Amino acid sequence: MKSLRSPAMRTSHPSRPLCFRLFALSLPLFPSSRSVPSERLPRSTAVGGPPPPPRLRVRSCGPVIARPSSEVRKRRRRRRRGPEPDEKLRALRELFSRPGIGIDAYVVPSQDAHQSEFIAECYTRRAYISGFTGSAGTAVVTKDKAALWTDGRYFLQAENQLNSSWILMRAGNLGVPTTSEWLNDVLAPGCRIGIDPFLFSSDAAEELKEAIAKKNHELVLLYNINLVDEVWKERPKSPIKPVRIHDLKFAGLDVASKLSFLRAEFVDAGASAIIISMLDEVAWLLNLRGNDVPHSPVVYAYLLVKTDTAELFVDSSKITPEVMDHLKNAGVELRPYDKILSEIENLAKQGGNLWLDTSSMNAAIVNTYKSACDNYLNKNSKARVQNYNGRSAMPSGVYRVSPISLAKAVKNDAELQGMRNSHLRDAAALAHFWVWLEEEINKGAKLTEVEVADMLLEFRSMQDGFIDTSFDTISGSGANGAIIHYKPEPGSCSVLDVEKLFLLDSGAQYVDGTTDITRTVHFGEPTPRQKECFTRVLQGHIALDQAVFPENTPGFVLDAFARSSLWKIGLDYRHGTGHGVGAALNVHEGPQSISFRYGNLTSLQKGMVVSNEPGYYEDHAFGIRIENLLSVVEMNTPNRFGGVVYLGFEKLTFVPIQTKMVDSALLSSAEINWLNDYHAQVWEKVSPLLDGSARQWLWDNTRPLPIQ
Repeated sequence: MKSLRSPAMRTSHPSRPLCFRLFALSLPLFPSSRSVPSERLPRSTAVGGPPPPPRLRVRSCGPVIARPSSEVRKRRRRRRRGPEPDEKLRALRELFSRPGIGIDAYVVPSQDAHQSEFIAECYTRRAYISGFTGSAGTAVVTKDKAALWTDGRYFLQAENQLNSSWILMRAGNLGVPTTSEWLNDVLAPGCRIGIDPFLFSSDAAEELKEAIAKKNHELVLLYNINLVDEVWKERPKSPIKPVRIHDLKFAGLDVASKLSFLRAEFVDAGASAIIISMLDEVAWLLNLRGNDVPHSPVVYAYLLVKTDTAELFVDSSKITPEVMDHLKNAGVELRPYDKILSEIENLAKQGGNLWLDTSSMNAAIVNTYKSACDNYLNKNSKARVQNYNGRSAMPSGVYRVSPISLAKAVKNDAELQGMRNSHLRDAAALAHFWVWLEEEINKGAKLTEVEVADMLLEFRSMQDGFIDTSFDTISGSGANGAIIHYKPEPGSCSVLDVEKLFLLDSGAQYVDGTTDITRTVHFGEPTPRQKECFTRVLQGHIALDQAVFPENTPGFVLDAFARSSLWKIGLDYRHGTGHGVGAALNVHEGPQSISFRYGNLTSLQKGMVVSNEPGYYEDHAFGIRIENLLSVVEMNTPNRFGGVVYLGFEKLTFVPIQTKMVDSALLSSAEINWLNDYHAQVWEKVSPLLDGSARQWLWDNTRPLPIQ
């Protein structure tokens, strides 16, 4: 699955990849409605002012519908006739002048309070207000304008879904302003721009504040109200499904060991506590998995770890007796989810130095801690308070990237074995699926993209350890394949056409691993153009798979390997080439990535898992992508120049690549050998899991190509 954080609200951070959270714009996390303590603070405050207690709500994504180019042209003509009435925008703007708010513009990101890519339906505010349901984007509403920024994966989808009241900003294209540049241009100097501080990372809020200050605008933090929630009258309820324990045989490391590692890290950095808000980091650290978020086995929670205690802020109704015992054995106590800010304030009053990752921690928490430190020190002229060791100290923040991000990304042996095993079972499911699909097509069945995706889910659900899909299946026939993150919807999706390419990008969550695979096939005879494009994408896939590189190499260095063959004929694709993948966790994870965006300096390290997914897309015609997952391994090179270790990749995905789509004349002998060797491995590893027609299908589709 292609993932690449939208440039619209991205903040630069050398250790935060652009591919996983990039995959979207996201951030806050409170329950269906933020509970507000009895002492209510002012409804708004400028950045840096004392933050009031939190209050939150959220919303839900609608369908992603691909329309033919003729309908797109009709929509453009309607836009030229003027904007359509938009009741949601009208209701939102009415709130701008409400007492205690007083703003001139409002920014709505994609995030929940935890910077999640996939979020609970109740938190999909940006999709609700704009109608655009892609995972990455930022909506900005002024008193007379509304604009939405998204990246190249979603240009066609946004074009289809936005009504004429919205301006589509194709982020990353030449001449397209950023959100702050646009606000500075369309607003008169000295305006007030509102945000929900739970939905912005601290870094993102500070960056926005500095950018709009160039025109004397003020950033207003609305702690006690989310304006989209106010106009969203039928918002879904917060999830309440139970949490489960992630078995040690899959985790490979117990909670006590992970907490010991974490405590050593923050004590060495001069902190006395650390707050964890990224949901996959909480899940990894505590060996827990949840069901709060579609496709990602995580639970909405914060974790505060101190030198001698740990507190999990979570809805206790989700905690089973078994999980409660698991947490107690690890020395973890439960706290109400909505008490996180009060505990952060108490920590400052006790002189606690708190480790905060401002690139992912929401601005509400960071500003609460900073304000609590300032307020307490102002009341004590000598600025001396008792810390956890009984010594006098001044509370202060330790602002660093979370140490869990890298630790989680570098898989241990048990996690890697789980990934290997789950991928083989997934390959067996896909073999059964492709047999069924080809038989139905040959019988002349008229299958919709949704029906195909649903049947794939059926085959996967028969595999041991299956839990859920790892993202919405991208099942795109013909032109729909050119919509990089297309999601078919019943009633509006296409019927598979035997004369067109079919792109299928899918994945699954198993108890022991996470999968993500893309294959592009043709059920009839592909055109020479389609075969050339496919073959050049395959050449890029092979080049990256075979890459050998010195340790400490960041992923962006390898990105050109996957594009070079396309570049030779003037083609390219608008997404990164690879993203990190969690072990029975998020299908997109950091900090590693392989992308043309060179801001991510995280080096690829032994044990990391990344995707290899070059592609090519012709708008309104077809899309091509070939994706496998790889683990980073140490290579046994004959030399080690400079004494450094050299790294390469081990394949995790074993599903045939359709050779009908390959123009062998474009391939070198070495590239043909790679494809033949890959298919030999597919047969060797997957055939023992199959019998009957599925085994025969695997045999037929792993026959070697002749070397020219």
